[in-house]
Amino acid sequence: MTASFSSLAEFSALIHQAPSIDDQALEAARERNGQLTKPPGALGRLEDLAIWYAGWRGTPKPQLKAPQVVIFAGNHGVTAQGISAFPAEVTEQMVLNFKSGGAAINQLSSCFGARLDVHALQLDKPTADFTQGPAMSEEECIDALKTGWAAVDEASDLLVTGEMGIGNTTSAAAIALALYGGSGADWAGRGTGVDDAGLSRKAKVIEAGLAANPQAAGNGLEALRCLGGRELAAMVGAIAHARMQKIPVILDGFICSAAAAALDHAVPGALDHAVAGHVSAEGAHKAILEQIGKKPLLSMEMRLGEGSGAALAISMLQAAVACHTGMATFAEAGVSDG
Repeated sequence: MTASFSSLAEFSALIHQAPSIDDQALEAARERNGQLTKPPGALGRLEDLAIWYAGWRGTPKPQLKAPQVVIFAGNHGVTAQGISAFPAEVTEQMVLNFKSGGAAINQLSSCFGARLDVHALQLDKPTADFTQGPAMSEEECIDALKTGWAAVDEASDLLVTGEMGIGNTTSAAAIALALYGGSGADWAGRGTGVDDAGLSRKAKVIEAGLAANPQAAGNGLEALRCLGGRELAAMVGAIAHARMQKIPVILDGFICSAAAAALDHAVPGALDHAVAGHVSAEGAHKAILEQIGKKPLLSMEMRLGEGSGAALAISMLQAAVACHTGMATFAEAGVSDG
């Protein structure tokens, strides 16, 4: 399915027409769950996950055999404001590390049998410094959305989106400020490890970004365009395409969740096919998850990015689906259900 949008308005209209969960499959999965050889609710959230997954896959006995992890990388002009402990060159260096198999996300993807794809988005051309105006033109944002859209393997049965981009916790925090209000300090975190002075400077830069882009306030897609980055927009494109294909999504940490929040704000319900893989150690992540109504599957004090927390949570989905589909019913096992 090719991306059939050439403006943010067309993208929004397309997502408004996205398919919903299969209610018949959902109910059939719920009925099956009630017949499995266990006390009701004994598997806790695994049961809810399996039923949710079955509903999106359209079958009461789903399989999960083809997860995909996609990492998008981009550079940010706002790093000129001194908001990161690392230089922008690290983005490209880490992309090479991903491609050579040396990063944490490579190991986690391999652990859970996930295909891993890496897309670098014009690393030699950072977005504009959003304290001076929009980070991206509409055309640039659309191009990034389309890159994300095209990155999704329609044969996959689960999607994780990850990112790499020096400066992108500042972009994520600025999006959160635009959508949910508060102060820059409410959303600023240490990211790559800035000191107290750097954290204070980061909070001021976040507020300056919104002041320079007032059209982003309360507008999900304008917040993404004006305050985000190419890798954030690409994640939105991928998450949206997954919805069109009814491929469930596991959201990663603060940056991924802020990008997803822009989509959720633009099209309420657009994240119904997504769960939160974890709550990260980046302080404002919990607040973002509360805003988009997602309860994290894991809390491991991770703050790496790369899709790493969501990739770890693939194991939770695999376990949920394996139990739901593989367990015998009371009748099949010849066990009395009371």
